[in-house]
Amino acid sequence: MAPQFPIETNTIIMDSKLVKQYGSKILSYRLRTVRQKKRMQYEDFDKKLFHLGKEEKHLYKKQFNLGWEPLTPPVQKGWKRFFVLREDVARSKQAEFFEGILKKINTYDWSYRKDFMVRKGRYGKNKFGVKPQSLLRLHEYQFLRSGFTDYEKQFFYEDFFRYGKNELGKRYVFSEPWRFVLRIRPNIIDKVKKRDVELEKRLKEIDNYLDGNHYRGRMRKLLYGHNWNNRWKGERLREKNTLKNKPLPRIIDECAQDLL
Repeated sequence: MAPQFPIETNTIIMDSKLVKQYGSKILSYRLRTVRQKKRMQYEDFDKKLFHLGKEEKHLYKKQFNLGWEPLTPPVQKGWKRFFVLREDVARSKQAEFFEGILKKINTYDWSYRKDFMVRKGRYGKNKFGVKPQSLLRLHEYQFLRSGFTDYEKQFFYEDFFRYGKNELGKRYVFSEPWRFVLRIRPNIIDKVKKRDVELEKRLKEIDNYLDGNHYRGRMRKLLYGHNWNNRWKGERLREKNTLKNKPLPRIIDECAQDLL
């Protein structure tokens, strides 16, 4: 949405009219035309959006770095579930080795029910079952960055999966999941994020101004050079329309080659 600015109607429009009325010396005063004034208003508005975007980014970073404070008394919110070593594995000589692997592939889940039962099916009777949970299946880039030793890598195998139409992905799966079992523990909250009322108030004001007036897309374009949503949408449209910006003789030649 373009900003609405009042423009004076009695402003002199053309330089030729200024010269005719006041002489050529009037040009040395660099008086602006209506078009130049309007352009300056848009530039000032863009500068305002740019500085608002910078301020919002700085405030979010400041809010993220506020830190934590202890919660007294601690409260319980639901239940958490995670993997631990099986009893016989924990008593073995390789307990420390498998504990190191588990730290890199362990997963955590939360539920308000201790039995982790969830509803299955959308229609008919209410059927409940235990919510499934498995160890982390690492993608190739995650596996390379996790710092596994050569001996630890021997306990993983490659699993290929399909995504998209003709794309194949590769994941690394732990080959001996029986060494770990699930444990359910109370989810105790003993610390909370620190809050700054003035900071949150200013962030809310900026958010209401940008979203309420539909200025956020323009602000992103000024900060990052493009609006991610419009850019992604434009790429999809360009991919679908294969004949765009192609001359007719070239299209005919390509069709002829396909027929041959």
